[in-house]
Amino acid sequence: CVHTENCFVPTSEIIAVEETEVNKKQRNIGKWQKMAKPHAFTVYYVKKARNHRWRCSDVTFWCVDEHLCNQWIQALKELLEMQKSRPKQLLVYINPYGGKRQGKRIYEQKVAPLFSLASISTDVVITEHANHAKDNLFEVNINKYDGVVCVGGDGMFSEVMHGLIGRMQKDSGIDQNNPKAPLVQCNIRFYFSGSTDCICYSTIGISDPVTSALHIIVGDCQPLDVSSIHHNNTFLKYSVSLLGYGFYGDILKDSEKKRWMGPMRYDYSGFKTFLSHHYYEGTISFQPAKHTLGSPRDKDSCRTGCYICKKSEQQLAEQHKECGLKHEEDEEEWKVIKGKFLAINAVNMSCACPRSPKGLSPAAHLADGSADLILVRKCSRFDFLRYLVRHTNQDDQFDFSFVDVYRVKSFQFTSKLSEDNESNVTDTGKKRFGQFCRDHPACCCNTANSTWNCDGETLDSSAIEVRVHCQLMKLFARGIEENCKDEAAYSQSSIEQLL
Repeated sequence: CVHTENCFVPTSEIIAVEETEVNKKQRNIGKWQKMAKPHAFTVYYVKKARNHRWRCSDVTFWCVDEHLCNQWIQALKELLEMQKSRPKQLLVYINPYGGKRQGKRIYEQKVAPLFSLASISTDVVITEHANHAKDNLFEVNINKYDGVVCVGGDGMFSEVMHGLIGRMQKDSGIDQNNPKAPLVQCNIRFYFSGSTDCICYSTIGISDPVTSALHIIVGDCQPLDVSSIHHNNTFLKYSVSLLGYGFYGDILKDSEKKRWMGPMRYDYSGFKTFLSHHYYEGTISFQPAKHTLGSPRDKDSCRTGCYICKKSEQQLAEQHKECGLKHEEDEEEWKVIKGKFLAINAVNMSCACPRSPKGLSPAAHLADGSADLILVRKCSRFDFLRYLVRHTNQDDQFDFSFVDVYRVKSFQFTSKLSEDNESNVTDTGKKRFGQFCRDHPACCCNTANSTWNCDGETLDSSAIEVRVHCQLMKLFARGIEENCKDEAAYSQSSIEQLL
């Protein structure tokens, strides 16, 4: 066999092997015209480009011996069959109105052909209304699938995630309204292709449907922490990226009124919210994540095969085994902080995106059983601007006297208004005055309550209880790889060695 390109590809990154029909035109090219009856097969494989982008490439091998050609095809297909982590049956949800109404077209033109090439069968559901996918996940025979894929806008990821986790808890008899209930892990892998940049950037390094599809095909698996959010023993939502009160909550609430502006609404609402400069009084209490090896201010970023995530999971499991989950939570110390805050952010991942390459917390980990709690105290507009600008450069994001960051496994927040529990006429007046302030951003006074931004969706309850569930979900991803160019380095089971 002859190879035109000098490259090594691990068998784990071969997509498919197919017999190739040799036509007369091909036979008349170059050295192959000397062959009486050439036979060929094509190997489709993952080619890694810059910025973590993956593409499907192929190379064709030729020989005169038909039996030898068939032997190679059979041997390579047997190697692919040994890759047990690869999905064979997928459930796909497509929101035709999400992702700038391009989701269905992108799936059919870019993703579906790759699944077909890799012999992955799919059941496709086109969603027709809100919560269609979530409701459907409670009805389908989930065990027949190796994974769930969704395509659409920002809300689609959250909808399918809630359906998957909720289905697992229902089948296991777990009450989601109990904030201390140990949740059952989802063994079915899940991935999203759409406009939720921070999840894609934090788990594979790029938001690109073809790259996502190839990670699914090769069967990558990345555990992911999930935070549960409760209010008064009532389940509200799950969060995997950002839970933000104050600045990011106000931006989301204001932008929801301006959907007609499209993506520009976030810039407009962000500028308006910055000028408003609202601060919020409240009390936050949290349990430090003593089990994790890392800290928010170290330089250990979460990467493929992350050592900190693996060791943190082991230590958390040992703690639970020694003293039990309930006993441990009762005994663990709580730290309490009262103050006036411009922003309270809790992140389960770095929340990196094109505008913020390092994210809100560059050293946050995907699967260490903790969240990074960032408290931005009341400060001047200029100081707050200095903090926001840090998201776009390489400087230490937390090197400010008015910013505190903690790695936590659970926390609670209560606004001052909820603490006072006032419901008199004066309080009603405050609420109305607060609305007046929102409509006039030049005003610098503080309003009564903000809104929680939960992965891009609003939560109106200001008093919440949050708990991180270690590796509750699994994604078709591998974390961010260190160096895309050298990654092809290339195991001993590479196709070039076989040839």
